[in-house]
Amino acid sequence: MTSKADSVSVQQRKGRAAATSLGFNLLSTALKLIAAILTGSVALLSETVHSTTDVVASSIAFLSVRAAAAPPDEEHPYGHGKIESLAGFGESILLMIVVVYIAVQSIQRLISGATVEQLNFGMAVMGASSLGSVVVGYFVSLVGRQTRSLALQSNGQHLRVDAITSAGVLIALAINGLTGWKQADGVVALLLAAWIAIGSWLLAKKAFDQLIDRRLPDEEVKIIKRLVAGHPEILNSHRLKSRLSGNQRHIEMHIVVPNQMTLIDAHEVADRLEKSIATELAPAVVVIHVDPYDESKERRRSME
Repeated sequence: MTSKADSVSVQQRKGRAAATSLGFNLLSTALKLIAAILTGSVALLSETVHSTTDVVASSIAFLSVRAAAAPPDEEHPYGHGKIESLAGFGESILLMIVVVYIAVQSIQRLISGATVEQLNFGMAVMGASSLGSVVVGYFVSLVGRQTRSLALQSNGQHLRVDAITSAGVLIALAINGLTGWKQADGVVALLLAAWIAIGSWLLAKKAFDQLIDRRLPDEEVKIIKRLVAGHPEILNSHRLKSRLSGNQRHIEMHIVVPNQMTLIDAHEVADRLEKSIATELAPAVVVIHVDPYDESKERRRSME
């Protein structure tokens, strides 16, 4: 089991990552808005709207990791981890809305073929934004993976998408300036909409799986079974249930022990297994029930 000090350290890291993301997105969005107004680029304007949703997403991540860190209480005995899952799902919905907006604006740009001005300034802003998104996105995603925070992982993906979309707008502005092809602005914006749509769908699916208590992935179930097999006193195991709440795993199962084993010894075996699973899949809450060996029941289970 993770110690209280470790839990505090994890929450502090998550809080710093969320705050860093929020601060960067506020600065980046302000610069993009100025550039969009000065250049008149619909791709840049679409990117500004995208960054605005990143600010909202970063705010959600910042608040959700704090709210999810609240300890279990009488009304929420399993804690508040699903707040992060809900935040991740909300961020994916925001991305979907951005996709629709960008697509509409792109089509209008392709039809009108409006001219983009002050290309150098717009390109400088997009270059700086793309580079900054790569650095901050890597940091936030790393912390999200290490702490198993879906909200931070979702936010990190927002930033990675932002880096790519900013680079795309930069390319569109460069093509416009070098070749005079006005439609480049709208074409790139439309391609960005398709890219964002794919990412938002994947985010929504991942968050939805957590919200409906989908079991842990196969590789983690295999780890649990391997740890059970490492205890020779255990004759069998069954009724394995698992789910993910925020970054915390909840695992429940039954183990079968020999009838001649004393109650104290059986609980010691269960305690050791609980600790090994909780350590391997930390942070995790593990509850193991002990069943005595029953030949008729074991025969039925082997036939199922």
